[in-house]
Amino acid sequence: MLQIHQFPCLSDNYGFLIHDPATGATATIDTPDAEEIMRQADAKGWRITDIWNTHWHPDHAGGNAAIKGKTGAIVTGPAEVERIGTAPDRVVDEGDRVRLGEIEARVLNVGGHTLGHIAFVFDADNVAFVGDALFALGCGRLFEGTPQQMWTSLQKLTALPDDATLYCAHEYTQSNARFALSVDPENIALKTRAADIDRLRAAGKPTVPMTLRMEKETNPFLRAPALLPGMADWEAFADIRKQKDNFKG
Repeated sequence: MLQIHQFPCLSDNYGFLIHDPATGATATIDTPDAEEIMRQADAKGWRITDIWNTHWHPDHAGGNAAIKGKTGAIVTGPAEVERIGTAPDRVVDEGDRVRLGEIEARVLNVGGHTLGHIAFVFDADNVAFVGDALFALGCGRLFEGTPQQMWTSLQKLTALPDDATLYCAHEYTQSNARFALSVDPENIALKTRAADIDRLRAAGKPTVPMTLRMEKETNPFLRAPALLPGMADWEAFADIRKQKDNFKG
């Protein structure tokens, strides 16, 4: 069974170490803070053998060179990672499968935030690492892709089992909740969740991971067609995304 160690780093990122206890293989999902990742791995007694990147942004791949230099880790990720350093040792995209020791994940292309953004799905463990494609109550800004592309990517994630556990890369949930309530104010599940989020953050606790079921019930980006009926699904999503980009709350 996959072992997962989550920890905060930088101002609002999460680091994730994943470990196969049968073989000792350990991967870091993205490399937001090389020093903190190495400290956390040492504290766990895990030797990093792999780096798995979701996309090229510096707070996701900026620590690749430092960690690879110290550990010899093999870098797996989308081709776009080459934009901030050495190309990945293995370039992967939709339909590829990657292994961590005896544990296997499949790759989804969930482009939109960046064109080549990917997610890693561990079907046997019902877990997915989604980077900046989907957040708790949010989704990534469209820095490179189109609304149609991002909507298609989100549909790939919503096709996972409802009880799937999703690990996103940032602690944005409290601010996302404020926006969600502004566009979906009568959603009882959302109101309850927002109150729970406030309690968690007041106690210094994370709101990540989350379940897909909860996102389907409360995330305004996934609920866009219900919030804006009469529009094409991707157009409704584009409208909600534009509102979020301009939200001041």
